[in-house]
Amino acid sequence: MTQEPFGARLRHAMDTRGPLCVGIDPHAALLSSWGLGDDVAGLERFTRTVVEALADRVAVLKPQSAFFERFGSRGVAVLEKAVEEARAAGALVLMDAKRGDIGSTMEAYAATYLDKDSPLYSDAVTVSPYLGFGSLRPALDAAAVSGSGVFVLALTSNPEGAEVQRATAADGRSLAQVMLDHMAAENDGATPLGSVGAVVGATLGDAGADLAINGPLLAPGIGAQGATPADLPGVFGAAVGNVVPSVSRGVLRHGPDASGLREAAGRFADEVRAAVSDG
Repeated sequence: MTQEPFGARLRHAMDTRGPLCVGIDPHAALLSSWGLGDDVAGLERFTRTVVEALADRVAVLKPQSAFFERFGSRGVAVLEKAVEEARAAGALVLMDAKRGDIGSTMEAYAATYLDKDSPLYSDAVTVSPYLGFGSLRPALDAAAVSGSGVFVLALTSNPEGAEVQRATAADGRSLAQVMLDHMAAENDGATPLGSVGAVVGATLGDAGADLAINGPLLAPGIGAQGATPADLPGVFGAAVGNVVPSVSRGVLRHGPDASGLREAAGRFADEVRAAVSDG
């Protein structure tokens, strides 16, 4: 049976669980702060704790693939299990892999994350469009078939991104706006929300771009990077209702106790609801 498109499933999850995405970023310093070793055993314990604490209550869990890949096949096995268990508990899984390539290589990346028969099948994946938006076509097509989503880098929270994303195209638009316009075209007519999202940093102050793409806006930078939920209306304006704020260290630093993780995630979700409502 074909599942609902990702945009519809995300809208429902945001409305019922709150508009919050929690990253699963098991980097060495965080493992150490939890009293865990920087090894596969520590990785597995960390990941299992986060999934068990949060997958039944947050809208989205976002594992950062690199922190699992660094342990080789055993780390990827931990990631596969986390994806399966998080989805089984009701969370949508956004794989933060930022893949971008052309042709058959992009098709292979799409099959890895967006094919239901893959052990790493996720509800959505992050991709980079800066080999040209058309290079993403294999991922966009695969997502449409499986009912998955694709989050495209547009205006990222790292300051270095501006030299590419704010560069000007021949028609005077910024490259970021060119990509956003492509996303809007992909989402045209979708209800209640399109399945092609944009990654737009919550730290930008003012996005300086038209964010009306009829799709979700993943907003990294809340918490440790300095942005707060109160900043969201100023950055996203009229599109703030489609924002999925992403928090990682701001929640994860409250582990390894599961209740600490839950309390932190709940607090962020409440602050986001208040900010979006006020905005």
